Amino acid sequence: MKDSTHAIDAPTILVGVDLGLPHFDGELEELGLLAQTAGLRPVARITCKRKAPDAALFVGSGKADEIKALALLHGANEILFDQSLSPAQQRNLERHMGIPVNDRTLLILEIFAQRARSHEGKLQVELAKLQYLSTRLVRRWSHLERQSGGIGMRGGPGESQIELDRRMISESIKRTRERLEKVKRQRSTQRRQRQRRDAFAISLVGYTNAGKSTLFNALVKARAYAADQLFATLDTTTRQLYLGDKQGGGRSVSLSDTVGFIRDLPHGLIDAFQATLQEAADASLLMHVVDASNANFPEQMDEVYKVLADIGAADVPQVLVFNKLDTMREGTQPVSLHDHYDVDGQSVPRFFVSAKTGQGLSALREFLADKAMNNLPDDLTSGPVLD
Repeated sequence: MKDSTHAIDAPTILVGVDLGLPHFDGELEELGLLAQTAGLRPVARITCKRKAPDAALFVGSGKADEIKALALLHGANEILFDQSLSPAQQRNLERHMGIPVNDRTLLILEIFAQRARSHEGKLQVELAKLQYLSTRLVRRWSHLERQSGGIGMRGGPGESQIELDRRMISESIKRTRERLEKVKRQRSTQRRQRQRRDAFAISLVGYTNAGKSTLFNALVKARAYAADQLFATLDTTTRQLYLGDKQGGGRSVSLSDTVGFIRDLPHGLIDAFQATLQEAADASLLMHVVDASNANFPEQMDEVYKVLADIGAADVPQVLVFNKLDTMREGTQPVSLHDHYDVDGQSVPRFFVSAKTGQGLSALREFLADKAMNNLPDDLTSGPVLD
């Protein structure tokens, strides 16, 4: 991928390296979903075990030969690693394979670039991609090895093209950051206005494809984009949630749908989306949406907690919403639709719902109305536990 863009429907080999970490996806299921979301077509998958990555090729020369043979066999024109590659590893692998080699980080950046709709979202993705590319200049283009200089050349005689490109990207990063800072100030002003109008704000958070946008639409009767795919929503949407006449006293509170999280979410994206994710850090209550039908939901929850800690939202009170009740396998159905779940030794309220069918939503609404009307008593404002 010499120009950092994927060919649509490109046949792709998926590669995973088991380094002994607990979250290793032996089936490369999530990487396959990410690839399909980006418009790629996985044609084969290969995994291997290593104690540590090979400094030059990440997988070692023998396994690299095996991957190359597999790519030739299937006519693949791209190889995709489930882990992050260093610039040198990426360059060496491309020379060894003879076709583009990319990693999970760039794949997620590509998906975000495709899905961003708002001006703010596009700026955030642009910044993250610029930061990523700034570390990849050593391998991207052959013309970077040439020296340029002389009369009329910017940068003075003898300055290399790579130095010029680095300066150009550095200036682009600076401009994009300044524009994002302006957007951040505007969003902060809007948030303060909402907070004056509504003392209670709820933010939806969760792993990507947990059904946050579907739940958001069901609760506020909105038409935010929702689909059974990864990162269907990137831009934060805020609507008024009516709490009902009986429990909510005819009152409404603000409900925000935020970008989904994922394992190994690039730090550049977390930094770039700080303005958007600030909605979660400033919320009165986090509604942590979990895909109850996914067997790996505990690991997905852990990833969400990591990101919440990164953005300063770890201590915001939470309620767990185990979604997709309608797709849970027989034998895994809950005994009760409302119970408590242990999170780091603390008991957090949990509701089982189906945002698609509406099952369990009335009890969740009553809970939210009760918390909003009580405006989070003092004993609930300092930690993640709600009883």
